[in-house]
Amino acid sequence: MPKKGQHTPLPPIGDPTDPDSLYAYMLRFLEWMRVKNYSDRTTENREVYLRYFIDWCEERGLSRPQEITKPILERYQRYLFHYRKKNGEPLSTRSQHTRLTPVRAYFKWLTRENYILYNPASEIDLPRLEKRLPKHVLTQPEVELIINQPDLTTAFGVRDRAILETLYSTGIRRMEIIHLNLYDIDSDRGTLMVRQGKGKKDRMVPVGERALRWMIKYRDEVRPELAMPDDDGTLFLTNLSEAFTRNRMTQLVRDYVNAADIGKSGSCHLFRHTMATLMLENGADIRFIQAMLGHANVSTTQIYTQVSIRQLKEIHTATHPARMAPKTAQEAPETTDKQEE
Repeated sequence: MPKKGQHTPLPPIGDPTDPDSLYAYMLRFLEWMRVKNYSDRTTENREVYLRYFIDWCEERGLSRPQEITKPILERYQRYLFHYRKKNGEPLSTRSQHTRLTPVRAYFKWLTRENYILYNPASEIDLPRLEKRLPKHVLTQPEVELIINQPDLTTAFGVRDRAILETLYSTGIRRMEIIHLNLYDIDSDRGTLMVRQGKGKKDRMVPVGERALRWMIKYRDEVRPELAMPDDDGTLFLTNLSEAFTRNRMTQLVRDYVNAADIGKSGSCHLFRHTMATLMLENGADIRFIQAMLGHANVSTTQIYTQVSIRQLKEIHTATHPARMAPKTAQEAPETTDKQEE
């Protein structure tokens, strides 16, 4: 049985004794990614989607990289487009894109390492991704309602309040809050050190006074009761004295959002979207938001300028010509509960 933190080995695909199979080369490709210091999550995700592709090839009698041509890859792309999930829905454009990207990276690596003579994936056009806005963004009163849900008479209520306050104050990602360490809190400077965030980049982010007080209260009063003798310093611990898993952290935050009954759904990223949007509406420069969120490009951050609608609404109300149009008999009726007699 694998130890904690280790993954159960997945079964081989095709002939496990064939050193020149698509599967065998995939294992070498994943090993190359680890050597090049790709994150564990990126490596795991690529393995998942490459397995989908290799399974599809095996079903069609294709087992060697040399057998894969551009028409075959285009056929796989059409297969993804027409694929239907168990509920009858198609794969989203983003899902199709996500499944094809590792295949392109895999064949690029095969070509560069001279395992194949040419790259059949070099001219494959990936589906165009839609530029979608966040589904939900919270208002300030809604945030306050959610973060006041935990029962502060219990130790876990204090821990959960500290988690919600941290997410709201800093906008850090789910894995970033899971990996926070005791020594990442600088209470004197009012900052958090996010270590090895997305792209394996460190960054320092400010944390508000209220959130900092809750973090320190949890750290000093609650965490010592949860910590085990072999404590590794992880800040937020579960009732089993372990670091949170991705799914468990998601569920914890989602439960509080649902309990607030505000008609909106979401989890950790909901607070990330909300922090960025509200700070922009209150006048923060987008470059500072970019630095806080850890975005490599400001174009990624600019999505929040579209979500931050308050200033645009004020300008629309003040300047739209309909506001200044003369009153006529054709005006829309006022809303009223009275009914005609």
